[in-house]
Amino acid sequence: MISRQSWLAAWLLAPLLPLLPALAQTPGSIVDGGDTQISAMMMFVGNDKKVYMLDKSEGNAAQINGHPAWGSVWDFETRTSEVIDVVTNVFCASGMHLPNGSFITLGGNAAIGPTGALGSVNNGYEGTFDATYQDYDGRKAIRVIKPCTGNVSSWDTSCQWFDNPAELAMQKNRWYSAAEPLGDGSVAIIGGFVNGGYINRNYPNTDPATEGGAAEPTYEIYPSKGTAAVMQFMVDTSGLNAYAHTFLMASGKMLVQANVSTMLWDPLTNQETRLQNMPGNFVRVYPASGATAMLPLTPQNNYSQTVIFCGGNDMPDSAWGDYSFPAINTWDYPATKDCQRLTPEPVDGSTPAYEQDDDMLDARSMGQFIALPDGTLLVVNGGRNGTAGYAQATGQTPNFSGMAYGESLCADPAFTPAIYNPNAAKGSRWSDAGLQASTIARLYHSSAILLPDASVLIAGSNPNVDVNTSTIFPTTYKAEIFYPPYFGSTRPVPTGVPTTLTYGGSYFNVTIPASSYSGSANDAAANTTVWVMRQGFTTHAMNMGQRAMALNSTYTVNQDGSFVLHVSQPPPNPNLLQPGPVFIHVTVKGIPSNGTYAIVGSGDFGTQPTQGVQALPNPVRLDSASGSAGSNQSSSGSGSTSSTSHTGAIIGGIVGAVVVIGAIGAIIGICMKSRKRNDAQTARNVGGYGGGAPGMMRERDSDATMMPLQDSNWAASSADLRAPSPYKDYGGRATPSGEFDPYTHQPMGRPGY
Repeated sequence: MISRQSWLAAWLLAPLLPLLPALAQTPGSIVDGGDTQISAMMMFVGNDKKVYMLDKSEGNAAQINGHPAWGSVWDFETRTSEVIDVVTNVFCASGMHLPNGSFITLGGNAAIGPTGALGSVNNGYEGTFDATYQDYDGRKAIRVIKPCTGNVSSWDTSCQWFDNPAELAMQKNRWYSAAEPLGDGSVAIIGGFVNGGYINRNYPNTDPATEGGAAEPTYEIYPSKGTAAVMQFMVDTSGLNAYAHTFLMASGKMLVQANVSTMLWDPLTNQETRLQNMPGNFVRVYPASGATAMLPLTPQNNYSQTVIFCGGNDMPDSAWGDYSFPAINTWDYPATKDCQRLTPEPVDGSTPAYEQDDDMLDARSMGQFIALPDGTLLVVNGGRNGTAGYAQATGQTPNFSGMAYGESLCADPAFTPAIYNPNAAKGSRWSDAGLQASTIARLYHSSAILLPDASVLIAGSNPNVDVNTSTIFPTTYKAEIFYPPYFGSTRPVPTGVPTTLTYGGSYFNVTIPASSYSGSANDAAANTTVWVMRQGFTTHAMNMGQRAMALNSTYTVNQDGSFVLHVSQPPPNPNLLQPGPVFIHVTVKGIPSNGTYAIVGSGDFGTQPTQGVQALPNPVRLDSASGSAGSNQSSSGSGSTSSTSHTGAIIGGIVGAVVVIGAIGAIIGICMKSRKRNDAQTARNVGGYGGGAPGMMRERDSDATMMPLQDSNWAASSADLRAPSPYKDYGGRATPSGEFDPYTHQPMGRPGY
């Protein structure tokens, strides 16, 4: 029997229980992140307490205001979520931060109802409203939210989504558009589908500009800088240009990559400079969905901007099919391990050229890069075979009964994360040593994002037209948290971290106490970096706007073992790190602190003030000084996002609590069911496409638990996908005889994206 004293200790500990798991996290582990209530197709970190999540309009069990929810807010400390209302259909929108810390989402789908059917109020092809799901047409929507803290149920209208296209809207309907912030805080919005499906074209492709009205080859800027204009690059990359990869460069030009093409583009003049095509003709944009990121910007590389592209697919052009579906069984076609680097604006003035990088450890479609505050990049999620998207037929499989993985066009999930070190020698940049494999397939509509405590939240996966929790790759509501290897050591607890940053100007001082590190103070100070991290807006294996910047610094070591970092502001060029919200981490010998929320720039749209860079003082060393931390002290984790956490001291002051924790642990150990790994099955692999004959697929390691083929226990979607589209070019490749076309059903109210 547990004593009254122990029960009292348990009562005292109750408010701290959400924090306790973080104190014992194993480096490289993946742990339960709670229920998201919606399938998190999109996420962004709103502040140091909340992650905002968005889903397409679908039949989620969670309800709000009398209809299924497709928005939620996840809390760091409790790992629970609360639903929040969204009015329009946000399906496959883009999104971005604003200079003041607010966020916008851009575009989406028209109104749909249950099973992806056309909204009940419609013109025969496009829904404006659905009476059951109560969603409105979201194709022109600009939704704005100011992130708040506290319980969502207590928020007033100032904390809710502003979602009214009658008052705030884009000039064009956009679905799968790209978004990239400019140096003045405005946002370039590029391309997308008007209506469509698997890829953004008919086949043969006789109208690459508009595809009969289904493609949108223009760009516009929010706040508006003029009328939407055609971007020739979007015409030339017709078909494979959804969610184009975009990165603002130091010059103010933008790197844009789509299909196998690359260019530098001036968003103010619409001038294009074509660059080298992607080597190997690998497609990295949706639905090939390669992992892409800008490498960390550091004083050591002179803030030179290099972008890495990994994974995706090299299917022949005809294999991609058209709006209807792929021409081949994509799940039989392997993704690639290939990685390429590109520096679009070399400082030596040389011609930009792709550079072959180390292959990933796993081939991946829908893999996603997450920049970490130690200068490395994590890749998670995705599958080894196939592409993003979903369908109920292909050019080789005319009947849904033959679809091997339900509506999914991808197979063989990549369960094991990997870490890429851009500064390691070639041939040794990738590692998954000590990283735990997930047990959840994260395929189409998965997402991942860096949390303020430097762990990574992973959520979503839903390659289904509507909610389906019993198919092979189901609608997924379970989140996970990945703890990178640096969680095995003492976390720094700096003071003096600012909450605003300027472009140039006076340096600031940050103090690191001796308790934050062990060993020589000189060594610790010389190996401390202040990282400015922007997590971005994540969807479809992308983190739009993601950047990692290390600030220049020197130090002064004090006799008590503490040291003071003298830290420069970001460089006086807003194009390197656009204005808006960031988290500042102080990383000592590769171990980051919890992040401090800050705003870079003026907090408003417009030309950002810049100043000259103040010179830093010379380093001051002291050989006798040293740190006092243990060499392997438990880290503070996701339950403590402040950079001045006192969780350890609080817990240590509650005598007798350990007894109760042990008892609770024993009870939990008895009650919890162990997760079972799926038995590995013989997989299939094909060396090409055509004929549809199955071959043998690779298996890399013990976590490559290949999912079984479809069986009679699955619950397939019941959507009627046969309605015609006014945008379909029926002179092209025919839909298989006697079967429907899943991507030409009701242009804005059907599956696929």
